[in-house]
Amino acid sequence: MYLPRQQLSSLYTHLTSTHNATNPPLLILTALTVDALCAVRILTALLKRDFIPHTVVPVSGYADLQDAGERLVQPLKRGAGGAGDGGRVVCIGCGGGVDLSELLLGLTEEDEAEQDSLELAAQQQGHGVEIWVIDARRPWNLENIFGNGYEGEGVKEGRILEHYQGGRGGVIVWDDGDIEREMDEVKEAWMGLRDMPEITEDDIAIGNAPEDGEDAAAGDEERGDDAELSSSQGKRKRSHSPDDHDPEAENSDGDDERPSRRRRSNSGTPIPSSPGGNPMSNQLAATASPSAPVPSSPPAPKAPSLKQQKKDLLRLRRRHEATLQKYYDAGSWTADPVSIMLYSLAEDLGRDDNELLWLAIVGVESVALSPFASSQTSKSFDEGGRRSANRLDIVKSLLRDEVRRLNPPSLHSQSQPDYPDTIPTQARSATDTSIRLSPEPRFLLIRHWSLYDSMLHSTYLSTRLHIWSESGRKRLHKLLAKMGISLSEAQKGYVHLDLEIKRSLNQRLSRFAEQYNLDGLVPGTDYEGKTAWGFVRSWGWRGTLSAVDVATVVSAILEVGPSEHFATSDLTLGKYDPGRRETFSASLLHRTRQAQQGTTPSGLPSPPHSSDDNNNPNHTNPNPSDETPDYTTTRFFLALDSLSPSTASHTTAGLPTLLHHLPVAQTLARAILRTGSHLISKKQIRHLRSFRMGVVREGPDLGLFVHPGALVKLGRWVGEAVGVLEAEKNGGRKREGSGGKKGEEEEALVLAALDEGRGVYVVVGLGGGSDGVGRVRSRREIREREERRQRRGVEKAERKAERGRVREERRRLRREMREANGDLESEDEDEEEEEEESSGSESDSSEDDEDEESEGEEGGGVGKRRKGPARNRFGQAFQEVVEETGARVRIDSFEHSVVEVRKEDLAGFLEGLSLKSVVG
Repeated sequence: MYLPRQQLSSLYTHLTSTHNATNPPLLILTALTVDALCAVRILTALLKRDFIPHTVVPVSGYADLQDAGERLVQPLKRGAGGAGDGGRVVCIGCGGGVDLSELLLGLTEEDEAEQDSLELAAQQQGHGVEIWVIDARRPWNLENIFGNGYEGEGVKEGRILEHYQGGRGGVIVWDDGDIEREMDEVKEAWMGLRDMPEITEDDIAIGNAPEDGEDAAAGDEERGDDAELSSSQGKRKRSHSPDDHDPEAENSDGDDERPSRRRRSNSGTPIPSSPGGNPMSNQLAATASPSAPVPSSPPAPKAPSLKQQKKDLLRLRRRHEATLQKYYDAGSWTADPVSIMLYSLAEDLGRDDNELLWLAIVGVESVALSPFASSQTSKSFDEGGRRSANRLDIVKSLLRDEVRRLNPPSLHSQSQPDYPDTIPTQARSATDTSIRLSPEPRFLLIRHWSLYDSMLHSTYLSTRLHIWSESGRKRLHKLLAKMGISLSEAQKGYVHLDLEIKRSLNQRLSRFAEQYNLDGLVPGTDYEGKTAWGFVRSWGWRGTLSAVDVATVVSAILEVGPSEHFATSDLTLGKYDPGRRETFSASLLHRTRQAQQGTTPSGLPSPPHSSDDNNNPNHTNPNPSDETPDYTTTRFFLALDSLSPSTASHTTAGLPTLLHHLPVAQTLARAILRTGSHLISKKQIRHLRSFRMGVVREGPDLGLFVHPGALVKLGRWVGEAVGVLEAEKNGGRKREGSGGKKGEEEEALVLAALDEGRGVYVVVGLGGGSDGVGRVRSRREIREREERRQRRGVEKAERKAERGRVREERRRLRREMREANGDLESEDEDEEEEEEESSGSESDSSEDDEDEESEGEEGGGVGKRRKGPARNRFGQAFQEVVEETGARVRIDSFEHSVVEVRKEDLAGFLEGLSLKSVVG
């Protein structure tokens, strides 16, 4: 079942009205992403206001999800022990891609058939466990949306109606609008298969046997009055024996096996129908012969034969199965963030405030930073080739409106001087907790780092300046010199920079951005609408952070861990020297090796995984199972505490936790820059048939990138760097053109990192999902563009001077004419004429600007002309390679493009993967 977006509040209101003290606590299963954590914070805030008890359980993969189902969900079923009276489970950021009735409830098709025969099912009570699914990953598992067999009782074709009351249980998917807007064809195919009797080509062959022909002839003889005519019809039917050649029947995939009855995963298996009884029942309508012949009436149309009806039915079934197969094989993509879904619920309930709005903003910004959010951040174009806004741009625009609504300007702020290009670094007062819009440049943690380090570790800037090389560092230094900022000044903390530099930083960056391929480094000068501006919040004098900063720190906590595991020398802000100081990963690797040798019990093992390969005889655990800490739970609740509101009663959570773990994010950024620079400078990125490929086998930061989240960030840096190099080499265009599927495959990247302790490679596939390298021009194009701009400026100055001379000549002639006529009172007419001339000159200059902008859009930096969202097909490709090669692979992550491959099987796995299509 699925719940339309406009009915979210009605479902929650029904929960508050029916929940009582005897019901079990609401169980919340959440994925380990920043967006999911923000959604959990919003939901728990609503539940606390309504005094509804709840339990939050983190799950890192499908194994954890299944384990939670066995331990926590199945005991809630009626008649299954435990609470035994049903309950509610909320899956946030997980579960949308699998059949939850099987994974969480343990219901197979045989169990559901047995349950239907019980008296409990006859009373329409069901198992009583209601599962809410709030997930942004696509595609959906259609069994959750249209399956479960709950038609009626306020449900029509899977859609929950307004008078739905619940109580029986089942899976309820929260629709963000895509199901009703984009899945009509898929819905029609599913419903058609559900109501269709099962039929195969074997049924058609059986129906063409001679016995069937004789039976049909006998039936015609009984119904007809003319026995001779019926006998001749029977002969004609017997003449169509199975030996007759039927090319249409042979070409309808006769060799394919019949698909399984229900889809249990999004592996691409077609969705079948429910049992339909006799395949030949209700397919052939009985025709009665007229009581008396009517010579004047035209002959009745001949009814289709049983064979033709079966063929039509089989053809329709194949078409519906192909529609569902196409939906699953299109690849994975991302829809609206789950945090914005929960904020919509709070807004519908009238409980929206600054705390919940800030959580929604952080969740949305975290999705924008993720390379998996392909359909959100990729630029799309309509049929006319015009650029259309992506979904995240629309969501951010709505959030800016919410910021203006909930944070009106105060009288104190209006009395202060306004510097619109200045990045806020402190609150307006000691009690200021408002959210503001800020022209944030694309730098990393700029408020909490030096300007130099913030620019150096920015993915956007470092990849375009080629920071991995010595010439790239010199380009950065030259950019700072052109901006009028010395190296000693840039290496100071940003809050200690000269006030004039901070106020004019965006203007200085904009002046030289185009020369260094840095278009979009700073937002535009739309001071009214503030398009593309970021979000900043203050907590009084205690601190000021942007939403991107918060998302970066929280994700680092999830991927790296608490700061207590760091070497203290790495915590010095803005004074990192890899040549003199021990890196975090080196010290961590040293402690891990000591732990494996049994010399110290405090070693930090490999990052958490949802399950271990217990069948591997070579697998060794450095610590006993009863003493190994649960790092998944530890990191999750630490990250969750960092998102809690900072109040007088919570002095250690919220902002203090964020500020304490800023070095974690900085250390991860340093590791990404070091490792990515090594891969690029040593030319360790290979170009295969369908994607680029890189492997991290050694280095001081190897222990850090065995976590999929950190490896994905490294992959984004490497992919963008290689994309910039290719775009500059090919004049800003892809090697196979600027659009199409081939151009998307050129962006695909597979990155693997060796986990030596477990003997596996962690492999991630990115492609068709990054927001691309944007507008990148070669040096020749930059030089030509600068020359054209200079020529245009000279021509514009000449036209302006010529207009000035013409204007002065006209004034002189009018003045002489008035003096000759004795008219001395026409100064108003002169002013009107001057206004018309000035407006004409302004229109000319605006046309010049438009020409320049259009030239920029049509120049060498044109991106892909993609009409729809790009989709990542690595999940399907991984499964196909496993089936073909037999490689030992574990697919447990909710991101299906993240897998683990045995060390010995990596070469064969990548070789098979190179032959697959990896973007949709």
